[in-house]
Amino acid sequence: MITRRTALAWGSTVFVLGGVTRTTSANDVSLERAIEESDLIYLTPIRSNGTESRCQAEVWFVADGGDLFVVTDSNTWRAHAPRLGLDRARVWVGDLGTWGDTDGKYRFLPRLEMVATQVRATDVIERVLERFGDKYAMEWVVWGPRWRSGLADGSRVMLRYRPRT
Repeated sequence: MITRRTALAWGSTVFVLGGVTRTTSANDVSLERAIEESDLIYLTPIRSNGTESRCQAEVWFVADGGDLFVVTDSNTWRAHAPRLGLDRARVWVGDLGTWGDTDGKYRFLPRLEMVATQVRATDVIERVLERFGDKYAMEWVVWGPRWRSGLADGSRVMLRYRPRT
């Protein structure tokens, strides 16, 4: 069986930047570049007391209109947290491999404080899935149908991460 991580290791040659436009400082430029070039983000929901959840993962993402989108299993904590009002999340942008194998190095990547919401609008879901297909072209042969069927039957959800203001 091909796993998401194995497929990602094959590499994707298509990079998409979908609307992160602020470039007012060197940090913003490095963040913009990271979003454009990275295949992964590392994310964790933020608990009500402000600490990071133990649920941390590297995930595929696409940028669109300044937001970051992920598709995840509906049973994950990152999927449950926004429904419970725990919508804050911390996101690091870059690709260092599996988060558990980074020895915390992902924490030195460009970071965003975000607000998570579940996407339900079918037009947005379709647009974002097309972007995933463009960005992860080789992997999409396997994962595209799985994500589409999972979104249709509720076993997967799409989350939008919007920068906190």
